[in-house]
Amino acid sequence: MQKNTLFLPLLILLMCACDKQPTILGETNVPELDGRMLYLKAYKEGDLVDIDSAQVVHGRFHFTYAADSTIMANLFIGDESLMPVVIDGSPLTISIGDRERKVIGSALNDTLFQFIRRKTAIDEQLAEIPHRESQMIMDGLNHDDIVAQLNLEIDSLSRLEDAMLMSFIKDNMDNVLAPGVFMIITSALPYPVLTPAIEELVTLGSESFRSNAYVQDYLRMARENMEKMEQ
Repeated sequence: MQKNTLFLPLLILLMCACDKQPTILGETNVPELDGRMLYLKAYKEGDLVDIDSAQVVHGRFHFTYAADSTIMANLFIGDESLMPVVIDGSPLTISIGDRERKVIGSALNDTLFQFIRRKTAIDEQLAEIPHRESQMIMDGLNHDDIVAQLNLEIDSLSRLEDAMLMSFIKDNMDNVLAPGVFMIITSALPYPVLTPAIEELVTLGSESFRSNAYVQDYLRMARENMEKMEQ
């Protein structure tokens, strides 16, 4: 009996250590992040709340949060959102570089970051347009012609991005990617509002999409705002 008693504390410590094994490993080659705290946040009860935190030490960090169901979280440093992360129980590796951020280790993250790369490519083309306008002016081109040409390009790229967003959300209505990307898109709006595209998503959306907590909260606030504007 005495021998069992002696081994019991050790057994408890080992069990606790197993429970706290890293589930998400991270690496970064960005020097400014060293020593900083990173936070995993998920949408709960109307807000993004911390679910885990980690300090970057010599370009490495790890989280021990284990979700009991598949969720999309967001990685933050301070108030800045760095990237989304799908947590589904798979061992994950987060990579943060100067040019690219990605999560490796699950099919949903592969799908998400393929989409992010396509969207980033369009955003970079849009961001390059003011520089191109300046260069075209320096080359002596007619300003009205420049504006007309670049406005056509902006319109084309914006339509392409909108179509890509809508297609991605529709294709992922039955998993966490649809509401997760919906949250990323609508968080960039000045305030919740119902646009034709959002109304289309709600009409065509699956039950799991419409019942998502963030989607429900957004639609409620958007409808309240629309009623106020009508009054």
